[in-house]
Amino acid sequence: MDLYYLIFVIPAVILSLYAQIKVKSTFSKYSKVASEKNLTGAQAASFLLKANSITDVTIEKIAGNLTDHYSPNEKVLRLSESVYGKNSIAAVGVAAHETGHAIQHATKYGPLGLRSSLVPIANIGSRLGPVLVMAGFGLFAGSQSNSALGQMIVNVGLLLFAGSVAFYLVTLPVEFNASNRAMKILKDANALSDEELQYVKKVLSAAAMTYVASALTAVGNFLRIFLISRNRRKS
Repeated sequence: MDLYYLIFVIPAVILSLYAQIKVKSTFSKYSKVASEKNLTGAQAASFLLKANSITDVTIEKIAGNLTDHYSPNEKVLRLSESVYGKNSIAAVGVAAHETGHAIQHATKYGPLGLRSSLVPIANIGSRLGPVLVMAGFGLFAGSQSNSALGQMIVNVGLLLFAGSVAFYLVTLPVEFNASNRAMKILKDANALSDEELQYVKKVLSAAAMTYVASALTAVGNFLRIFLISRNRRKS
């Protein structure tokens, strides 16, 4: 374990663990609080889609807990078992957040399109980037020609990894905007009371922390590898 790992990665990992615990505990707490209007997650999503004149998005139930997501390519809003048929504040809030993504898609929200375009790069970069960097490091100790080749491989790996980091950074405004939309559309539609909206805000704020932690972890790992690479070039 190197100094850069302790400085850049460990704090982000600790924050990620805390964020996961926080979102689960907050969701669990407000899953026990029923909405005054007895709306289920699926009903809330359907109502909010119609309120925004979106008629081409389908709502599906999927297995799991907190596996909710919106698929832009399929125009499908998938709600987990703990959200779809539940009438809790937490369920309505999560459903509204995912509906926010559908609204982003319908209104051609720029960062959402950018994030979607970065998905292939992020998938390749997160898997292949670090592997190439490590392979490049292995060539530094060889001959001068191997050292030059190693640096080139490291640079390619860093470039791929940077694409993955970009995905996590672009995800932040997308998720924050979806949560803001969720709060606004719930209020404008008079779906929840002011007190209930404050509960929803706590659920969405806890969820937002997980995205921040993921972004910090990605940035921390990139900085660590970049600085190690720079030091090896100087040595």
